[in-house]
Formats: sequence, structure tokens, C-alpha cells
Amino acid sequence: MSHAAASGLFATPPPPVAVEISSVRVNAVALATHGPPTITGHSIEPLPAGLVTPALNAVNIHDHAALAGAITTALDRLTPRPKRIALILPDIVGKVSLLRFEKVPPKAQDLEQLVRWQMRKAVPFRIEDAQVSWVEGAGVDGGGREFVVLASRRDIVESYERACDDAGVHAGIVDITSFNLVNAVLGTVAGADAGDWLLVHVALDSATLIVVRDGRVIFYRNRPAEGAAHDMGDLVHQTAMYFEDRLGGATFNRVVLAGASAYGAAADGIRAQIEERLGTRVEALDVRGAVAMRDRIAVGPDLLDAIAPAVGVLLRDRQPVSKARAGERVA
Repeated sequence: MSHAAASGLFATPPPPVAVEISSVRVNAVALATHGPPTITGHSIEPLPAGLVTPALNAVNIHDHAALAGAITTALDRLTPRPKRIALILPDIVGKVSLLRFEKVPPKAQDLEQLVRWQMRKAVPFRIEDAQVSWVEGAGVDGGGREFVVLASRRDIVESYERACDDAGVHAGIVDITSFNLVNAVLGTVAGADAGDWLLVHVALDSATLIVVRDGRVIFYRNRPAEGAAHDMGDLVHQTAMYFEDRLGGATFNRVVLAGASAYGAAADGIRAQIEERLGTRVEALDVRGAVAMRDRIAVGPDLLDAIAPAVGVLLRDRQPVSKARAGERVA
């Protein structure tokens, strides 16, 4: 998640393993690097309560050695054990903004300065202490451009990276969950690169809503949440109103829900709230349209939710999803 212009951001191919760290678990997913994309291994290591508390502007890791140990345990179950991984962090660790420039500076260095200047107003910490990355968003009439920008405190990101280093792996790519769920949808669902659709990502610490138009992110909202208490119906209704009033939208071609299995029996209620407010069918994100599973891997809703962000980041160079990528750091 360090600063980099979109033109050079994706030169490094993704590693064969992605590790997602949340407040409750370390989740490792391995993808075959040759032939048809195939999930070859999957490992989850639970984390004790309070070990990791994802936040934008506070300490995230409260026992560094314990987190490194959990990463080690998860990776030791994969064969072969990787040396390089893609690291996926909770959405709440980064501040995402859509910045619109009527005129885009031709030089990358000038664009970086402009992006950082604008993000200075959006983050609750010094921009000098931030890692900032961006990708081109939708075009603006008259030749301008929107940019999808992600800023995170450098020390917070580095704390996760150090835990990986101590577990014997290098985080070659660092990104947040929701961006790679977008990549997973674009790489999995036919026609997702055209028209308007909505991603609803629910996690235990926050909920994220993203509107994608013709393959580009045009709306992003992350709302912290405490358990299942947040009202998804109100949140998606507010998003739909903004979509119609400010973004010139009519209806969503599809609404995709990811992460709901974390809420157990309440998952059906979350889906029902969204369907009632939007008056449309909500589909669960199922990445099996893009990847195969080894025969020994049993597939259920919880597994599909667990592997979806990893599939998004691991397939980012195998699928035509570059328009939606954002927020990564390439080492």
C-alpha cells in the first residue's frame, strides 16, 4: 500500500498464496500457478479475542509473537510452504476516498503530490506517516479523471508485515479485502465488467458497500460495526439513494453479498434486509466460476466466503480486472 502510480503498480505477478488476517483468524489460500486456476490448499488458524483489533488509527496487533505464530501454523499446513505471499488486511485498516480531478497532471510525481495533498484532509493522521496508493477510476467530462485512493498508517501496515517476516514469508502484495472481492466478482461473474452492480461485504468489524460501473469503482463506503447490530437495510437504502440521486443510476444489474457466513444463523436475515430494501435478488459470491477445487476440499458457504478475497488477489493478473484494482503495495 505504498505510493505508486497505476501504470507501474501491477508489474509484479501475484504470489501463489494469499494470507488474510482478521480479528478472528489467519486464513491462507494456495492457488496452482500452472494450468487452470485451482485452489490446492486452504488453512485457517483461529486467533484469540483481542490479539488483533483492526482499526484505522490505533494499534492493531497486541501480541506480535502470537500473530507470527498463528501465521506460521497456517502456512505450515500448505505444501509447498510459500516464501512469498499476498497479504490481505481488513477494510477498516485503510481510508478509501474517490478523488476527482478536472485536470490530471501528466507527471506521476505531480499526481502523487496532488493525491497526497487532497488525502491530507481525509485521514485522521499525518499524511507524511501514511502509505498511499491509487488507481484510475471513472473518466470525467472534459478529460478529467476520478482516482480510487487508499491511505493507511505506515506503522500499522508494517506491523502486519513484520509478523509475516517473523513467520518466514515476505508480503509481496498488500491490499484490503473489499477491493479483492471486486476483483473476484469481475473474474467470476460473466458481464460484471458492464453496467452497474453493488457489492455488500459484511465483516465482524465493519460493513463495506461498493458500486461498480463498467468495471470501475464509483462509490465506496465503509462503516464500522459491532457484531450483527448494524442495520444493513438502512445502509444499503442510503447507498441506493445516493446511487440514484448523485451517480445517475437507475437499478443495479446485480447485488453481490460476501462475508455473511461469519454471522452464522443471522446471515439469512442480512440477505433478507438487503433484498427487502432494494427489491431485488441478492446473490452470494461464488468464485467457483473462476477457480476449481481439489477433490479433497469440501465446499460450503463459509469456505466460499473465506477464499473469495484470496481468489481476487491471486487472479488479478489472470483476469481482465485491472480497472478495479486499487490499494495494493507491490514489492
